[in-house]
Amino acid sequence: MPLLVRTDAAADVAGGKRRLAVILAVVAVCLGAFGAWSALRPGSYDVQRAGCVTATIPSSTGGGLLHECGAGAQALCKHALRHRDSLSLRIRPACRQAGLG
Repeated sequence: MPLLVRTDAAADVAGGKRRLAVILAVVAVCLGAFGAWSALRPGSYDVQRAGCVTATIPSSTGGGLLHECGAGAQALCKHALRHRDSLSLRIRPACRQAGLG
């Protein structure tokens, strides 16, 4: 004959709900912290520094950022100033702003 053990189903449900509430609270706090961090620290691509070129160019997903510093920026601007294609024309203002063109 099997041994019948009586469990308190209400206690199991309450414990599961409490555990779920704690997990959801932790996830909400993490998402909030990440949202605040990303809003307060947007990154460095939006800052134009001396010797660095950042240009917005068309890409397959809409717009893309082209970012170069140092020798890469000098080569990019040199190429953009020598050519008249649409990409070079979009890069030239960023080169002028960086003092490279």
